[in-house]
Amino acid sequence: MLNYHHLRYFWLVAHEGNITRAAQKHNIAQSALSMQINALEAYLGQALFERIGRRLVLTEAGAIALNFADAIFAKGDELLGTFGRLEAPQLSVLRVGALATLSRNFQLGFLRAPLAAPGVEVIIRSGSLDELLGGLRAYTLDVVLSDVAPLRDKTTRWVVHVIDEQPVSLVGQPHARRSEASLETLLRDETLVVPSLQSTIRMGFDALVNRMGLQVQIVAEVDDMAMLRLVAREHAGLSVVPSIVVKDELDSGALVEFVRLPGLAETFFAITMTRSFPNPLLSLVLPRYLPPDEPA
Repeated sequence: MLNYHHLRYFWLVAHEGNITRAAQKHNIAQSALSMQINALEAYLGQALFERIGRRLVLTEAGAIALNFADAIFAKGDELLGTFGRLEAPQLSVLRVGALATLSRNFQLGFLRAPLAAPGVEVIIRSGSLDELLGGLRAYTLDVVLSDVAPLRDKTTRWVVHVIDEQPVSLVGQPHARRSEASLETLLRDETLVVPSLQSTIRMGFDALVNRMGLQVQIVAEVDDMAMLRLVAREHAGLSVVPSIVVKDELDSGALVEFVRLPGLAETFFAITMTRSFPNPLLSLVLPRYLPPDEPA
């Protein structure tokens, strides 16, 4: 098995670039450092350093080994930090999963605080809801962002936080006649870009036009909010879209929100799991979130 003492001594010297300096800084005998590194090289069957003048320079194998060592010892610091044994961890990591079709504007808004926090690394992974919930179960994700609430029963440990609700509107390029038209006229006369049939927004939209007794002209269905945003910018007709998805275009005047669709909204969820040792960085994105041992 890999001797982690050997690996740590190699890691210390690699970051110092000099055995003497590493020995002095960490109060370790120079001979002990050399012996441990030699033992690691023998075990791996690779030279990890080459000497250039008075400097030790990593070989290709040494650079690869250092990448692994950095990850290993960062994980060690994270482990100690989780159990309160490390007062000042070198790096804090928040791992976020996001549904692949979710609005990028919403994701950026949700992550604004951790992205701006010093010393915090944010890792963002996208995928299907099943994949992301699997990441929560495997402890490789701390929180999942979704516009779909997962099914729950007595055996599940999901905690579903409702974090935002955005109105759904008819938006399109500026046009005077549209500003004066009623909802019924816009739906009847304009070509429409809409979310896909699997979307809760689409279900609500179909129910709305059914209640109004209208036949609408759908020219495109899009299941990805980032793509829906691009299509809305180019489409000459109107698009059914949450306003947050096209916030930049609405602010710039490239698109106009002509009418909000009554009873339609997109709900955003942050999904966590019940844990004994939750990531304390969740308090940056869920302000009321407190680990179990902290008083309210």
